[in-house]
Amino acid sequence: MTSLLIYVLVGIAAAVIGLAIGVAIQKSSARSQAKTIIEEAQQESEMIKQKKLLEAREEELQIKAEAEKQANQRLTKIQAAEARIKQRELQLNQQQGDIARRRNENEAIKANLDAQSQVLESQKTELDKLTRTAQDTLEHISGLSADEAKEKLIESLRDEAKTAAASYINDIMDEAKLTANKEAKRIVVQSIQRVATETAIENSVTVFHIDSDEIKGRIIGREGRNIRALEAATGIEIIVDDTPEAIVLSGFDPVRREIARLALHQLVADGRIHPARIEEVVAKVRKQIEEEIVETGKRTAIDLGIHGLHPDLIRLVGKMKYRSSYGQNLLQHSRETANLCAIMASELGLNPKKARRAGLLHDIGKVPDEEPELPHALLGMKLAEKYKEKPEICNAIGAHHDEIEQTTLLAPIVQVCDAISGARPGARREIVEAYIKRLNDLEQLALSYPGVIKTYAIQAGRELRVIVGADKIDDVETEKLSAEIAKRIQDEMTYPGQVKITVIRETRSVSFAK
Repeated sequence: MTSLLIYVLVGIAAAVIGLAIGVAIQKSSARSQAKTIIEEAQQESEMIKQKKLLEAREEELQIKAEAEKQANQRLTKIQAAEARIKQRELQLNQQQGDIARRRNENEAIKANLDAQSQVLESQKTELDKLTRTAQDTLEHISGLSADEAKEKLIESLRDEAKTAAASYINDIMDEAKLTANKEAKRIVVQSIQRVATETAIENSVTVFHIDSDEIKGRIIGREGRNIRALEAATGIEIIVDDTPEAIVLSGFDPVRREIARLALHQLVADGRIHPARIEEVVAKVRKQIEEEIVETGKRTAIDLGIHGLHPDLIRLVGKMKYRSSYGQNLLQHSRETANLCAIMASELGLNPKKARRAGLLHDIGKVPDEEPELPHALLGMKLAEKYKEKPEICNAIGAHHDEIEQTTLLAPIVQVCDAISGARPGARREIVEAYIKRLNDLEQLALSYPGVIKTYAIQAGRELRVIVGADKIDDVETEKLSAEIAKRIQDEMTYPGQVKITVIRETRSVSFAK
């Protein structure tokens, strides 16, 4: 028991000693670790410190470099400004020198001018004295006063100036005639653009009436495909706007407008409107119109008693129904001209059938299938020659506007009858009162000039003949008078075509044998 207790005590003592030793060892290890950590922290702190110092130095260097750069830029600007100021100063000094030099030159010039003015003044005084002396001498020699001599000189110069002016005017008119074609075309085009609106609308627009505006949407079609198909098939512009119950067909070809109108009528009546149907109906209507044109030509030839016309000429005659000239239907004008030609030929003992044939065909050049660069008279003559018409008829067609020489008596008959039909009162939308008033105004305008005895407006106002007294106006003044009358007519009157002014000065010597 005692030994056991001893062993226990010894074990306890050994345990206490081991625990103390372990604690001592742990304290020593902890102290060593703490020392190591402190050293590492000091080293890391030193590194951070060095790094921050380097960064601060780099930033300091950058700031310093930037400051030096800005300072250099400012210095450069200052130097450039100083250079400009010096340059400007040099320029100002130079300008001041120039101004001073010019001032001196101006003063010298002024002094010179003053001296010359004094010399001129004295010379002028001397010249006035010499002039008065010479004038007194001339008055004494001529026996005329200065005013009388001046009047005679002015009168002589006036007559000479009139003669020279008339000659100059003639030269100008001759030169103008050589270059008048181009200028005339420009003036005609401008005039047509300004005053032909009403006639152009009547001759280029057809209004198609519809029952209700709902049909407009069907004619236009989905995304406009129907109206595009109709325009492509007919060659006519179709205008669908806010005009109530109306669609406008616009185009210069009246045959195409008629085809478009009839095709629209059939499409609206049928109710089926789509691109395929549109092409079908337009083709059908075009065929109908062609048949109607041929039928119209045949009926016209039969009515006038004209036989043996080539089928193509019959077709061209039928196309005249859809053409107008100055508001006058071309077919009606041609029929009227044909009848007038037959009457006039009968009165002159010529063949009325040939005259009627030439009168009917004289304007076929206005309705060709193609549009060559030829006047309609020459084109009509070539068409007549192509279809084997007789030479006298071809010449009458080509010469009715004086574009070729007239070789037969038919040609002047056709020309005169064409003018009669086109210029008669009412033929081209001119009422009788306005027609008569225009002729009277022409005559009265010419009568207002001194020396005019009689005036006659002939050829439906296309020519004005003025008869003057031979003892009141000489040959030179007749040319001047015709030019003045022409200018007044241009400025003050409105008339179709052109007016020819003919001034007649006739000298008669009458004796009687007893």
